Amino acid sequence: MINAIIFDFGDVFINLDKQATIDGLKKLGLSEWNDDLNQLNIEYETGQISRENFIGGIKKHIPNASSEEILKAWNAVLLDFPLYRLEFLQMLSKKYRLFLLSNTDAIHIETFEQNNGASFYGDFYKCFEKVYFSFEIEMRKPNPDIYTYVLNNHDLQAKRTLFIDDKKENTDAALSLGLHIWNLQVGKEDVVDLFTKNLI
Repeated sequence: MINAIIFDFGDVFINLDKQATIDGLKKLGLSEWNDDLNQLNIEYETGQISRENFIGGIKKHIPNASSEEILKAWNAVLLDFPLYRLEFLQMLSKKYRLFLLSNTDAIHIETFEQNNGASFYGDFYKCFEKVYFSFEIEMRKPNPDIYTYVLNNHDLQAKRTLFIDDKKENTDAALSLGLHIWNLQVGKEDVVDLFTKNLI
């Protein structure tokens, strides 16, 4: 019997348009998203580098772009957070122990909070026993350590915990540790479909 649910954030609750950021950076002169930028993103998402060093790292690839232009392109990924998903989460929080576990960075979280306001993001965070952002705990999915970190911190049993994420590599890692999983298919499924999946 499931008694705890660990959720991803992006494309589970908040809608994302990852291509919008790539397109925005290309308009600023980037030829293509590459391994160097991917590594830079990982370092920023795990709190290894500062905001200034992150933006500076992008500027090396598009030297004519301003910091403001880079930030605008970086935040273009963030779309809407439908209210019905928050209402569903609030209902779930009365029955299950809920946790948020997101690969994200300080810029995106700051922008999400500014765009949605303290009342909305406060209500969202209140649904969870604990909110975990990769840049704060210096780990990111699919590193197995991040799952055991959450399980151990809250005395959760893997066999009684459901993990929901849109990336297969993340749900595969959780499955290997004995968690129940739902690899949510973005555009075909919605987190509010949870009860139709016979997972809980």
